Amino acid sequence: MSVNKVILIGNVGQDPKVTYYDSGSCVAQASLATTEKGYTLQNGTQIPDRTEWHNLIFRNKLGEIVDKYVHKGDKLYVEGKIRTRSYDDQAGIKRYVTEIFVDNMEMLTPKSIAPAAQSAPQQSVQTQATPAQNINTATDEDLPF
Repeated sequence: MSVNKVILIGNVGQDPKVTYYDSGSCVAQASLATTEKGYTLQNGTQIPDRTEWHNLIFRNKLGEIVDKYVHKGDKLYVEGKIRTRSYDDQAGIKRYVTEIFVDNMEMLTPKSIAPAAQSAPQQSVQTQATPAQNINTATDEDLPF
């Protein structure tokens, strides 16, 4: 048995890039920053904050929701699968890209702070292999940590 599950909480680094296709499908891409806070060792050595950037991919209904409600600076909780792909750049060098294909998302930015505050509900969204989409409301207290 194997498990491929990623859980991240972080801030969106840029407005999502969204593409709608003739077939009706939608793909949204966004970067998410997660930061481990710095600290001081007992001997006085300062360890700085460490920020990691993650490439997020949202598809279909989830992509449409991201297009409407997610903006640069918003705090998100996401669950998904990690996937790595490769391509050859213009110089013929093989490059690798690691992406998180998001299955579940919760918008954590309070409505009063969100840029689209008037219409952005705080919600949790899950995508599944079935045609039905589950949208559940949740609060910070529902998070397992």
